[in-house]
Amino acid sequence: MSKPSDLVQGTLDLLLLKILALEPLNGFAVSQRLKQISCDVLQVSDGSLYPALHKLEQEGWITAEWKLSENNRRAKFYSLTRLGRRQLEKEAGNWNRLSSAISHVVKLKEA
Repeated sequence: MSKPSDLVQGTLDLLLLKILALEPLNGFAVSQRLKQISCDVLQVSDGSLYPALHKLEQEGWITAEWKLSENNRRAKFYSLTRLGRRQLEKEAGNWNRLSSAISHVVKLKEA
């Protein structure tokens, strides 16, 4: 049985893009924000988070800049690019279509 924290394949990119659309954050803060916004339902491990952030950076959807974090440590801060905003719109549209279709199936009356 899957845990609630398991993400539908492909949704991590959407979630990361949306969180970074709100404000630039470092990786740890992105992880904490996802957990906070989802009321502790969605959690992402470092082993999934950082490769996903690296992929988004390689795609040109986010940029990274080294800065000091709140606790005075050097950290990579990620922010959305213009191309990333377009990708976010595309992925959000795809998610809305998919989740609506799944909702229709789940709400079917049983015989």
